[in-house]
Order: sequence, then structure tokens, then C-alpha cells
Amino acid sequence: MVSDSTNGAGDHYDRMADLKAFDETKEGVKGLVDAGITKVPRIFIHSLDPLDQKAAQQIKEPHQLHDDELKAKLEVPIIDLKGMEEEDEEWRREIVKAIGEASESWGFFQLVNHGVPESVLEELSQELRKFNEEPKEVKMKHYTRDPMAKVRYTSNFDLFQSPAANWRDTLYCNMGPHPPKDEEIPEACRESVLKYSDEVKRLGSVLFELISESLGLNKNYLQETDCAKSHVFLGHYYPACPEPELTMGTTKHSDADFLTILLQDQIGGLQVIYNDQWVDVPPIPNALVVNVGDLLQLMSNDRFKSVEHRVLANRRGPRISLACFFTAFPLTKPFGPIKEILSEENPAIYREVTVKEIISYYASKGLDGNSPLSRFLL
Repeated sequence: MVSDSTNGAGDHYDRMADLKAFDETKEGVKGLVDAGITKVPRIFIHSLDPLDQKAAQQIKEPHQLHDDELKAKLEVPIIDLKGMEEEDEEWRREIVKAIGEASESWGFFQLVNHGVPESVLEELSQELRKFNEEPKEVKMKHYTRDPMAKVRYTSNFDLFQSPAANWRDTLYCNMGPHPPKDEEIPEACRESVLKYSDEVKRLGSVLFELISESLGLNKNYLQETDCAKSHVFLGHYYPACPEPELTMGTTKHSDADFLTILLQDQIGGLQVIYNDQWVDVPPIPNALVVNVGDLLQLMSNDRFKSVEHRVLANRRGPRISLACFFTAFPLTKPFGPIKEILSEENPAIYREVTVKEIISYYASKGLDGNSPLSRFLL
């Protein structure tokens, strides 16, 4: 039985025993909620983030804007791809410029009129929720920590490495370049996952062209280096939390990929760091959130930013999201700063690294709030 302590009282707390007990249920956080838990178990309790501590300690002078007023003036860029198929050169230059500026300053942007049908997005969200709310006997068949499994359901991939567990369960699907057999994907969401996989792969190709051009490269540059050859889905289910102030939906982290496309529902909770403060990424109907990954920051030699982000726990729920991570194949292929953008004034600051190396480092440390890129500096 997982401990229900929130205050850490007692001299003989065995964290590993609690972690193992939670994992062995194979029911995830949803199982805790279904059991009627009213307090957050100790394994989920997080320390206060330094930026939250800083905000809490700031003394507001009468002439200063309040934090919430300041945040209202900050908005993650919104990029409209309407007209994408008309091949208008002026339109393309404007979009390339907007994506470049957003990738340099925020590392995040929201994409509207992206071409993925609304029906596909709605169906995917509904079916991911349906899978997570199936009887435990159905979900447990997919529950595994086997890193070689192309489809796996689990709670906290870094459960035994991270300082504290996150209040979420996840369905992992490795969709390319060699997708799983259809029957390996849970029946409840199989059709929508396959449809969305085709759509997001198409959209990813468009984005990699636009990003290549924003770096001053041939539009096919990034795709020809196999940056988008593989894509992986993580469908997250964040149940309503009885004490959201004590835990996190997802800890502060950056993404160990080239590019991420995220579908989030309307509950909200996603935040990014901008100007040394947390800024909300409010849900926009039918929009997709796009962010730069660590490998793209490395390849751009720090021109583009892989920004740390997080998801807050919430009394409302469940929150549904699906992140698509674009990465390379094979995992042993090395990537370094793009030679075409280097110069005497802009020398390489990173060494070459393989996808396998950066993912292995992530797996060893878990989501501990620290970017892995400093490990690969020259």
C-alpha cells in the first residue's frame, strides 16, 4: 500500500518501498484516484521551484504591476499557417521569419490553421481518455517498463530516478520509422493514433522545411539529415489532484528531441520559462503547441532555444495531452552544430552527440529540472 503521508513524519520512511508498491499495482495515478485517495502520497511531493520561490519572496511596490498583470502582457507567439498550400513566396518569407523569431526568443509557439482536421484532434483526445478510463485489467496488459517495447503504458518513466513522481500516467507509442503492429496499440485509441500519426508526420515535414529556411539553409536540410525520420507519441493523462499545490503534473524539463508538436485539451496547466518567470500557454481551440528540442538547440549552436516547461497539477481533470517527439534514426547517428551556420564569430560550442547518448542521459537522471545540454559543451 502506498503511503498516504504528506508531512514526511516518521524516522523510517522507505521511499523505494513506496515506489515499488505503487509501480506493482500497474494502475498508475488513475488507480490512486479511483481508490478515493484524499491526500497526495509522499512519493509525489515536490520541492518548491526556485522561480516560484523568487516570485513568492518579491515585495510588490505600489507603483509596480502585479505579477498577474505582467504575465498578461506576455504571450507565447501564435503563428497562422493559413494559406500554406498556396505557395505564395511573400507569405512563406513572413512565416519563416515568424518561426525563426519565435524559436530564438521563446522556443515555443502555438500553431493555428495547421491543416490537421479538427475531427482528428477531437477523436484522439476522446479516445486517449477512453483508454485511460478502461477497466484496470485492460490497461494492465500494456503496463511495462521495457524500454524496447514500441507501445507501453506506464506511470512516470523515471519513477525510480526522479526526486519526486509526477501526477500523470502515459501511453508511449513509437510510431516511426518502423511503427508497431496495429494490434499492439490499445484498441480504444488505435484508430485515432494511426490517423494522427499520418497527419502529424506531414505537418512535421512542413515545419522542418520552414525551420531550415529560418536558419538560412536549404528547405530540405534538416530532413535530409534525418531529424524527422522517427516520431514518438506520449499520450499523457493527468487525473484531478486532491492537493495540486504539493505536486506537479510534469516537472520542469526541456525535450530531448529536435522538435515537439503538442496537442493539449482545454484544461490548461502548461507553462514555459520566459524572462526568468513562468508564463502560461493557454489552450487555443484546435491549435497545436510547437517547441524546439535540445538537439535542435545544439544543431543551431544556441540560436534556437530548447526552453524548460512544466505542467501544473490541477483539481480539475482529467487533463489530456499528446506530445509528438521528432527525432533521428538510427539513434547512433551523431549530430553537432551545423557547419553552414558556424564562423569565426560563431564557433561551435557543443560537441557531436548521438540521440542514443542524450536519451540515455535523460533516462539516468530523470526529470530533475536540469537541462542535459551543459553535459555536451566543448
